[in-house]
Amino acid sequence: MSTAIYDAIVVGAGSVGMPAAMSLAEQGLKVLCIDQFASPGQGSNKAAIGGLRATHSAPAKIKLCLDSLKTFSTWKETHGDDLEWRQGGYLFVAYRAKEEKILKDLLVVQKRHGLNIDWYEKQELLEIAPALNPEHLIGGTFSPEDGGASPMLSCLAFHRRAMALGVECRFNERVTSIIRRKGKVVGVRTDKGGYATECVINAAGPWARQLAQAGGLDAPVVPDCHEAGITEPAARFLEPMVVDIRPAPGSVNYYFHQIHPGQVVFCITPDPAIVGSDRRETSAFLPMVSRRMVDLMPKLANLKVRRTWRGLYPMTPDGSPLLGRSAELEGYIDAIGMCGQGYMLGPGVGALIARLVSNRLQDGDEAILQELSPGRVFGGVEALK
Repeated sequence: MSTAIYDAIVVGAGSVGMPAAMSLAEQGLKVLCIDQFASPGQGSNKAAIGGLRATHSAPAKIKLCLDSLKTFSTWKETHGDDLEWRQGGYLFVAYRAKEEKILKDLLVVQKRHGLNIDWYEKQELLEIAPALNPEHLIGGTFSPEDGGASPMLSCLAFHRRAMALGVECRFNERVTSIIRRKGKVVGVRTDKGGYATECVINAAGPWARQLAQAGGLDAPVVPDCHEAGITEPAARFLEPMVVDIRPAPGSVNYYFHQIHPGQVVFCITPDPAIVGSDRRETSAFLPMVSRRMVDLMPKLANLKVRRTWRGLYPMTPDGSPLLGRSAELEGYIDAIGMCGQGYMLGPGVGALIARLVSNRLQDGDEAILQELSPGRVFGGVEALK
């Protein structure tokens, strides 16, 4: 085992683990980050399509994502890295009375928690996104302070910042066990060695359950598969992320936005869920999503699709993360179960984890940790998961 003793070891160098390691180092802690892949963000982070929103219905996720948005929107000014941040907002459309009611009901909760979001009637919505199909359009909600950025550029920027602060990173290394003694964490063992610590943070994304089991624990995190795609670049015609929550055969919803270089990136939420870790793309995805997208925005029919891929969503029973200390193993902390929203939650979660480890919790942190406690009783599902 290495003779170095770390204040904290973060397992996972992706959307959550990398900002967590960075935030821990900002608190002055000696941090080691271990990842099974060759470089930062090579797990699920690179499959994300880059949407960043605080327009959730769960109070804890709203607060964490507001913190994340602050990080993304000020990063270039503060640290100099271009994350391809665009504040285009999020637009949820309603073409039926059912979706209109869902979105208007959610506004009550969202406004109560400080979100800048409102209902817009048809003509107002068409001013925001002129390319929308106006036929049967009722209106929708729009949150102008949401946006998007590049997941890979973000993860690399967080990694550079972490390294500058003294974080040690070990890639191509897999944690095989969490070493425990008398109910406490004392280190981790990997396929290449061992490291001493009294604090292990599980930020392993879709592989979180295996890591928990390596410490004699368990975690109700099960990966399911979501496919995405990207078109050729085009002159800018779309500012917000557009979300259509109407269900259809094979899908619950779909969403897309035009990223900084001009390509349109899109994703679908499959129904039923495709449980497992098979990341091979399918032949069914593109015909399914393209029909829906072209119906919603006819001019998309002129764009060629360049590539599709498949990523893993680490799902929990209620669609919300597991965040906080273990009641069974002292020194073990969960930052897992982001349900496909790890990129938008990552900086907020990472900062909270750092405050938790360093015993510097702020007002409101305890409420978040209680809402997202790994030991909570699961019930219901978040409305906009």
